[in-house]
Amino acid sequence: MLEKSFSSAFYLKAKKNPSEKLRYIFLKLTVNGETREISLKIDWPVDQWNKDLGRPEGRSKEATILNEYLESVKMKVLHARLKLIDQGKDVTADSVKNLLLGLDDENKKLLEIFQQHNDKMASLVGSEFAPGTLERYKTSYDHTKAYIKWKYGKEDIEIRKLDYEFISDYQYWFKSVRRCSHNTTVKYLANMKKIVLDCVKKGWLPKDPFLNFKMVKKDIPREALTESELNQISKRVFSTERLNLVRDLFIFSCYTGLAYIDVKNLDKTQIREGMDGERWLYTHRQKTNAPTRLPLLPQAMKILDKYAYHPKVEITGKVLPTPSNQKMNAYLKEIADLCGITKELTFHIARHTFATTVTLANGVPIETVSKMLGHKSLTQTQHYAKILDSTVSLEMKALREKLENQEFNKKKNFPKHKF
Repeated sequence: MLEKSFSSAFYLKAKKNPSEKLRYIFLKLTVNGETREISLKIDWPVDQWNKDLGRPEGRSKEATILNEYLESVKMKVLHARLKLIDQGKDVTADSVKNLLLGLDDENKKLLEIFQQHNDKMASLVGSEFAPGTLERYKTSYDHTKAYIKWKYGKEDIEIRKLDYEFISDYQYWFKSVRRCSHNTTVKYLANMKKIVLDCVKKGWLPKDPFLNFKMVKKDIPREALTESELNQISKRVFSTERLNLVRDLFIFSCYTGLAYIDVKNLDKTQIREGMDGERWLYTHRQKTNAPTRLPLLPQAMKILDKYAYHPKVEITGKVLPTPSNQKMNAYLKEIADLCGITKELTFHIARHTFATTVTLANGVPIETVSKMLGHKSLTQTQHYAKILDSTVSLEMKALREKLENQEFNKKKNFPKHKF
């Protein structure tokens, strides 16, 4: 939108002590009746200033130099106006001022943009984003800040300086300085890519610096308990109550697929009668806010019933008395040692065990497992639900028998020659 009126002028502004002869020189921009001021960071004697012209008086060397400088500022104002017009942007007092001060889109800073993204995300936690997602982007912001300091020795950089080298060195920094694994590095770079693509869409970056940059996660085998190991832990009776409790919570996760935080947050209102008259679990995963609905297996219901009248359960309204995550991990390690299990027991392993040993290995379709795990796509489930050796063995056995039968039938029906 072209402005209807546009003017600029210089004037003197009094300092805190009005009796001083020196005053600061200011530029006043007026566009469509709106006024903005910019300090030139220069002072000048009030008795040597022409108010009507808005210029210094006299022919001294200092006055001549200042006049030339003010004339160059005047030209910058006109260039700023023309630049806004060429870019199809509105000419306003603010837009001209921002352009003169280097606050235009071309000079937007990366960390400023990153922080604005996180602030918006924070306001949408609970409706569009899970708390864990916000924490992940906060950590990414901190990493980006540290990287910029390491690479450039600055507190922030202009967004337009992002290029392939910035991304490539960022990957190197994660792996060398932060000692992150390949997959962890890819996760942090994916967070950065979201910020960068927003800048590309808004026209702040001419092209995507991630173009031609490969970000492929390495496939890591997911460990799960075998049926024998699961039974071994389930049937083991420990000498201390704390280990028996942690064992029960772990087994509950093995038969529901819930993560630690979801077990901890589970309350009585989330256990309800399902369409089949059995008890079902209705909840949302805290990590992704994805809904989870699943019928409770007998092993899980047995544990719920066991702790139904536990003092902590009656006070908190939760269905299970859950210790802190730190204590859980320490006690699970102790349980593994006592049971002679070499795998590192974690709630992640419990979730994997539900996906493989408890469900897939017993013929539950992967689509159903994905729904019960609260995954948004089947791809996520495939990372958890690896193909089991037992499944491969059964399928190959069936194929072997089929091929043997075909061979037998061929021999049986083969025509005999008459000599």
